[in-house]
Amino acid sequence: MPNQQTVTNDFGFHGEQLDRIFDDYEVMLDSQPVGYSNRYGGFWYITKSDDIFDAEQDPETWAVGPSMLLPSFGTDSPLIPIDIDPPAHAAYRKILLPMFTPMAISKLEPGMHETAQQLADQVMEAVDEDGVFDASSLFSRPMPTIIFSRIAGYPEEDWPQFDRWVDEIIYDRTEYPERAKAAGDELYAYMAKLIAVRREDPESHDDIMNQLLNARVDGRELSHDELLSYGYLLFVAGLDTTAWAIRASIWFLAQNPDAQRKLRQDPTLIPNAAEEFLRTLSPVQAMARTALKDTEVQGQEIKAGDRAVLVFGAGNRDPEVYPNPNEIDIERENNRHLAFGGGIHRCLGSNLGRKELVIALEHFLSTVPDFELAGDSPWHGVGPLPIRVKKGN
Repeated sequence: MPNQQTVTNDFGFHGEQLDRIFDDYEVMLDSQPVGYSNRYGGFWYITKSDDIFDAEQDPETWAVGPSMLLPSFGTDSPLIPIDIDPPAHAAYRKILLPMFTPMAISKLEPGMHETAQQLADQVMEAVDEDGVFDASSLFSRPMPTIIFSRIAGYPEEDWPQFDRWVDEIIYDRTEYPERAKAAGDELYAYMAKLIAVRREDPESHDDIMNQLLNARVDGRELSHDELLSYGYLLFVAGLDTTAWAIRASIWFLAQNPDAQRKLRQDPTLIPNAAEEFLRTLSPVQAMARTALKDTEVQGQEIKAGDRAVLVFGAGNRDPEVYPNPNEIDIERENNRHLAFGGGIHRCLGSNLGRKELVIALEHFLSTVPDFELAGDSPWHGVGPLPIRVKKGN
């Protein structure tokens, strides 16, 4: 268990720091639920569930600008709508809300089931003579890429390059910011080209890109820069987080045969299990805010202008909210977690991400026989996940 001073002074939530982060959370929640870290230019961290929910509901105290991401993606302007504060935020968010309602997502379910089953079948075809396959590259990464790209209107022939952009923009930015910036510039150029092509036939597609091109904010069309910003955010958010959630869920099941067995025998438990995986192994462990005025949290004074991080991952393991908070209980109920954030900035695509995760697990478990980890692999990220089908299957 790390000591309190190390955790509080050096707390981070990227890369290898995620290897020990659940131990860090225990220390922080027990000893110093609000503290200061020197990483990323310095920031306050807030770890208690109720404090995080309160902050999410209080945009007059906590701004998302200059960026909800820490460190930011290195873009030249705020990303829409994630980095936009009220009152402008509501108009930007409203543009795509109709495409992500539960009713809208239900219409996409047949295609999700078809894609998930096709990928699961391809997994079984790819199993080598030792029963091993990479569940990440063959299943958890391509599924959201295919599904979201179709919804967004990204051409199928371009999908192969998407994974590299996601890796370099999201996962390389803390250690290799110049690589992340270069990939971001490539993505901006790609979006600009796609926008130009789509402007030539704006009414011929029923997808997110068409919705953005026809959107109005305060009676005007979105500017070119606004379209680029919105498209950039949707790209990285739509392709990464769901892939992480699917991969982390399979990672857990590969080490827990009893949970595997329960879900195979009773697939109606899968939605419950998905919520528990989101709570404990969330793709979004923290998001940043900026204090707009002097405030106090857990007796700690935070000054106007200070950066703070809402540590969703810690809030999701708060012992005052969850019995046995570090136990992954696939039958846990009343699971009010923070995996999608809360308040006005709650994840726009939460209904889509949740449904993709459930459908992915349904088809993976119904197609792939009993499986286990085939090598060391971290719980986090979207990197390789070597899985072995157990002998005798």
